[in-house]
Amino acid sequence: MNLKPDTLKRIDEVIPHYPNKRSASLPLLHLVQEDLGYISDEAVEWIAAKLGLQPINILELVTFYPMFRRKPIGRRHIKVCRTLSCALMGGYRTCAEFKKQFGCELGETSADGEATIEFVECLASCGTAPVVMIDEELHQKVDAAKAAELSEKIKQEGAAARR
Repeated sequence: MNLKPDTLKRIDEVIPHYPNKRSASLPLLHLVQEDLGYISDEAVEWIAAKLGLQPINILELVTFYPMFRRKPIGRRHIKVCRTLSCALMGGYRTCAEFKKQFGCELGETSADGEATIEFVECLASCGTAPVVMIDEELHQKVDAAKAAELSEKIKQEGAAARR
């Protein structure tokens, strides 16, 4: 597994904070996903070995918690809030527009690798619904027209990066 040196250093710093190594499982999963973008089978085995556990002990965490991904995501990660305020204000139409713009379904990555679209629970900005988080940037009052605008910007950035 090819983790960045900084990630390996952070992992080695985290483990001693826990009296029982097993308790470091979630922090290590977060660090690995932050570095690689997802949790591969190889990562599951590596973390298990690092903590002296069986791979199933790590895999059960990965499959239980929805924030862990088992496959790579697109260059941009689009998260559309689906909770009540956002749903009432058009979050489902917003999501449908992103799916249309990128030609993929929820949880999938567009054919060009530009975007992965997901529905998520509350993004904590109910008063400015519907809200969307693209990577770590929050976008408020995202109707279908604004979703199309954001999609176009992502596509243009991707095209520029490929040149």
